Amino acid sequence: MKTESRLEKVLASGALAVTSEVGPPRGALPEKVRQKATLIKDHVDGINVTDNQTAMVRMSSWAAGVIIKQMGLDPILQMVTRDRNRLAMQSDIIGAYSMGINTMMCLSGDHVKFGDHANANGVFDIDSVQLVQTVRRMRDEGKFQGGADIDTPPKMFIGAAANPFADPFELRVMRLAKKIKAGADFIQTQCIFNLDKFEKYMEMMCDRGLDQQVHLLAGITPMKSVGMARYMKNKVPGMDVPDDVIKRMAGVSKEEQPEEGIRIAIESIQRLKEVKGVHGFHIMAIEWEEKVPQIVEKAGLFPRPVL
Repeated sequence: MKTESRLEKVLASGALAVTSEVGPPRGALPEKVRQKATLIKDHVDGINVTDNQTAMVRMSSWAAGVIIKQMGLDPILQMVTRDRNRLAMQSDIIGAYSMGINTMMCLSGDHVKFGDHANANGVFDIDSVQLVQTVRRMRDEGKFQGGADIDTPPKMFIGAAANPFADPFELRVMRLAKKIKAGADFIQTQCIFNLDKFEKYMEMMCDRGLDQQVHLLAGITPMKSVGMARYMKNKVPGMDVPDDVIKRMAGVSKEEQPEEGIRIAIESIQRLKEVKGVHGFHIMAIEWEEKVPQIVEKAGLFPRPVL
């Protein structure tokens, strides 16, 4: 064991892990964080805390993470390279660890043009792969990126993201391999709707033996409506929503579409359980946290392991 992370312990036990996420509020509203975390707390092994998601200002991810930690739960700190230079990121990492946060995700972040501060400067002092390298060196070597020693290194379980569907598809596994080599312990993927293509991605991953080097959690997003499905297909970069999924959502009444979206998510989990290299699921129920318990239970992922 590299860390005290609950997620690492669950994955090391061989059980399928389950994570979900909480988006911090756009204001000083700690109760909003508590409300969302309470909805999912018994059904997940870790709670991602997003970092200014969609390039919009929100409560800081480490502050929301501390609130969740104080509830006795297990936050997963997301950190994007868009908003900070390497000094600020390393400072936040040791600060978060000092407050009991021991699991994190290293990300690039959505471009500022997608948010409400289009004139902001993206920092990108380092990229997400370099951030993974930085955290691994801080943990394993007790060194800051500049070479100085760390007094009490942050023992973080290190995560990174993967999008199996971005072009060119043939290079996606190569990109994944770079993050694994940099030191990623676990991977959470983009939302998966094209299961056939994802299974091909996993074949390519396993052919290179990468499934033996990292824990991959498949990304699952329940859709509330056919409108949401069409938006994700046509407007969200790197998303692959097959026409038959849209047709299925459109084939039921507007009132029934939310439950149909949940059924699709559950069926996806049940199918992907059998795919070699899938070690768990990351459920991204966007502003729909109350549905996470239903999905986890009906997909046969409940109760969660007692460690």
